[in-house]
Amino acid sequence: MKYVALPGMIILVFLFQNSFAQQKDTIPAVTTFRFKTVVIDAGHGGKDAGARGSHSFEKNVTLSIALKLKAALDTAITDVNAILTRTDDTFIPLNQRSAIANQNHGNLFISIHCNSSPEGTAARAHKQKGVLMLVYGFHRLKEQEEAVRENASIFQEKDYKQNYESYDESDPSNLIVLNAYIQKYRKQSIRFGDLLDDEFTGVDGRESNGVKEQGVLVLAHSAMPAVLIETGFINNPEEEEYLNSDEGQHEIVMTIIRALRNYRKAIGA
Repeated sequence: MKYVALPGMIILVFLFQNSFAQQKDTIPAVTTFRFKTVVIDAGHGGKDAGARGSHSFEKNVTLSIALKLKAALDTAITDVNAILTRTDDTFIPLNQRSAIANQNHGNLFISIHCNSSPEGTAARAHKQKGVLMLVYGFHRLKEQEEAVRENASIFQEKDYKQNYESYDESDPSNLIVLNAYIQKYRKQSIRFGDLLDDEFTGVDGRESNGVKEQGVLVLAHSAMPAVLIETGFINNPEEEEYLNSDEGQHEIVMTIIRALRNYRKAIGA
């Protein structure tokens, strides 16, 4: 342990080293980079239905898209291994989703979701629509609407207080460690989000709400670039039909694949 002469810094260095020692076994070591694994996360599942449309649940839409995405990746990009966090209607706690990604040494984490707005499911003019890409942002206090909805999944977990203890913002050691690896992958996450946004808008002609940083817990402990894709508003009747259709799901899948190819080129992988 290195001692620093400035007041208070000795304690800070100790806290960082102690916290890092506790977490190093759960975060893959950085080695010579090879892009070979994409982890696909179908949002919600089981007892957690997610957002609701007039005739469908988010958990079913996300699973269908995730399964199609894995099948397409297996065919279109054969040198990349696609891992699913769930393959059926099962509830997977948020921390286990990132653990699956970390244990498989993922190079990119893609979480598939559907958005929802307070307007309800009735058809009306000017309903919210379009895609949205979320990357993890710490202390984003003004941009928590989607994060609060997604993070509500933790309360379905029996031991959620113990599982998410490390999110105590008053603990300086937690803050140091979280910021260290969040910043490491932040730029790559935003880059992939921007590439997705370009494909959704420029090729598919979809409306977009852009790329935003929010404190979405499913992304927080993924030790890799990670993006949550809100594929559309399931409570908008027009978008609900699109999200449930084979044509719409295929278009979303192909958009993600194009963005992934562009991302690999951009990072030289």
